[in-house]
Amino acid sequence: MSAETPVVQDGMQLAPWLASQRNELLAQRGHAWLLQGPSGLGQFPLGMALVRAWLCDQPGEQGACGHCGSCHAIDVHTHADLCVLMPETAMLALGWPLPEKAQAEIDDKKRKPSKDIRVDAMRDAVEFCQRTSARGKGKAVLVYPAERMNAITANALLKTLEEPPGDVRFVLATEAVHQLLPTIRSRCLSHTMRWPQEDDMLAWLQQQGLAEDAARAWLRAAGGRPEDALALSRSGRDVAAWARLPKAVAAGDVTALADMPPPVVVESLQKLCHDLMSVASGAQPRYFQPQDLPKPPSQMVLARWAKSLAQEARTAEHPFNAGLMLEALVAQARSVLQARN
Repeated sequence: MSAETPVVQDGMQLAPWLASQRNELLAQRGHAWLLQGPSGLGQFPLGMALVRAWLCDQPGEQGACGHCGSCHAIDVHTHADLCVLMPETAMLALGWPLPEKAQAEIDDKKRKPSKDIRVDAMRDAVEFCQRTSARGKGKAVLVYPAERMNAITANALLKTLEEPPGDVRFVLATEAVHQLLPTIRSRCLSHTMRWPQEDDMLAWLQQQGLAEDAARAWLRAAGGRPEDALALSRSGRDVAAWARLPKAVAAGDVTALADMPPPVVVESLQKLCHDLMSVASGAQPRYFQPQDLPKPPSQMVLARWAKSLAQEARTAEHPFNAGLMLEALVAQARSVLQARN
C-alpha cells in the first residue's frame, strides 16, 4: 500500500473512470474479482462500489441506489452482510470497527494495530461466509490491500474462495499482485485498473477542492496517480516545499523531510533518485519539474543509491531510531548528489 493513508469515503461519488469500470464489472458474472494495479488508481473505492451494488436493496444500471437501508448500513460501517478485511491500521484510519477482541487487545496496550491482515481476522471472515444472509441479498467480502495477507492468512481463505457457501461474493484489491499466492490469483477473475487521462484527473482533483496549479503539482508528485495526489494534498504539506525538496536534500537540509514519517521519507528519496536517473539517461522526470532537480551524478552512483534505498524501504516502517535514520538518509543523499563520478 502507498505510504500515504488512502483518502476515500464510503458513498462518495465515484470518479468517472471508476464509474465506467464499475458498470462493466457489474455486467459480468463471477463470484470473485481481483482488482489489480499501482496504488492511487482507486482499487478500494471501486471494490466498495461493487459490494455496495451487490448488497443494495434497489440497485440500478449505475450500481447502488445510495439511499436504501443497505447503502446506509455500509455508509455507517454496520452492514451485517459485509465483511471488510484490511490491516488494522487501515481499518482505524478509515473508521471501520475492529473485532471486539482485537480492539480490546489494542486498548489494553497488549499490542499495536497490525499493518498486515491477521489470520484471526481471516478465520472470522471464513466463519462469516458460513452464516445466513441477514438482509437476504447475499454476502460480500472485501480484502484490501490483498498483498497484506501472509501465506498463512491467504491459505485460510483458499477453500472458501474456491467454493463459497451460499451467495457469497469476493473482491480482492491489490497494489502488488505479484505478491499474492498463485492459488489466490487463479481463483479470481482479474481486472487491471485503468490509468485515467490527465485532463480527467485534474478535473476530478479540482472537484475535490484543489486549485488547478496545486492539482497539477500534487499529481506530478504522485507520479500521475489521482488518489495518491489527493492524499498528498491533504497531508498538511506545502506543495511548494515539494518543489524545493531536491535541492534542499542536495544541500543536506534535514528539515526538508522532517515532517514525513520514515516510509514516506524513503519513498520521496526514491522518487528523486528515479527522476535523476531519468534525466541522466536523457528522459523526462516524472515526479519533479526539470528545473527543480540538481545536476545528476553518474548512473553508477545513482544505481548504488537506488539499491540502498530499496534496502531501507524494507525496514522503514520499524526504524530503530527515526531521527537518526533521517539524518543518515539525508547525509547519504547529499553525498550522492554532490558526487561527480
